[in-house]
Amino acid sequence: MNAMTVPQNLNDMIDALTKTFVIAHDQDSDEHLAQALVFNAGRLAWRMRETGVTTEQKTSVSDVVTEADKAAERFVSGALEALRPEDGILGEEGASRPGTSGRTWVIDPVDGTYNFSQGSDYWCSALALVTGDPENPSELHFGAVHRPAMGYTWFGGPNIATTRDGKAVEKLGEKALAEVGLGTYLHPTYLVQEPVRAAWQTIAEKVAALRMLGAGSVDLGSVADGSLGLWLQHTVHSWDWLPGRALVEGAGGKAVKFDAGGVTWCLAGNEKAVNEALALF
Repeated sequence: MNAMTVPQNLNDMIDALTKTFVIAHDQDSDEHLAQALVFNAGRLAWRMRETGVTTEQKTSVSDVVTEADKAAERFVSGALEALRPEDGILGEEGASRPGTSGRTWVIDPVDGTYNFSQGSDYWCSALALVTGDPENPSELHFGAVHRPAMGYTWFGGPNIATTRDGKAVEKLGEKALAEVGLGTYLHPTYLVQEPVRAAWQTIAEKVAALRMLGAGSVDLGSVADGSLGLWLQHTVHSWDWLPGRALVEGAGGKAVKFDAGGVTWCLAGNEKAVNEALALF
């Protein structure tokens, strides 16, 4: 399949927007810049969807990319290249640039693209800043997630108390596994792979309720603010894990990876529930 092409006039528009953004934010701290980037990327994608976007499949009917993904990533990566030229960039839709600072901005311009392409409001724009290899960073500085449909932005990190629209979320209290709702995702093709399905079911059957909503960073932001109890998914890309992991850790929660059923799982929530889940293996 050929890569999606974006019309030149759209690229010109995105480049013009990027230049305007750079002028307005050239004195921002990293923290303020991150929140402004996800807010504007999310709003850009939202506006593009309202006018109609083209969708193409990547690996399956539910793994898709739209013109809005490409445009939002072009905006974020372009702004970072201008404002943080020494930092690296890693984006879901192909933006990649090595840096000299040791830091990398990991970006997901539209997380929940299948939802986005179907007209759902359950999607977001997300990013994280790390030092070291994004697959196993030596330091996770923070994550920022903007959900356009709700109008709010989560921000936080291991050493930054998580906020939603600037207001601190409550620290995650201890709740047992049986008391929490689980946000999760398991692609239909894995339902017939017994080791993976069994590993997933080991945790899924122990929780109070299941929610499979299709946007990991929204799920993890919801875990951080307490509106969702736990999150579980396997084989998660850095851009789908690091922004939300930062939010959960900034809310006093625990976020870990573990191996089971022949795959690597990401698990996040309050410490008691996470530890109970891990003890099942």
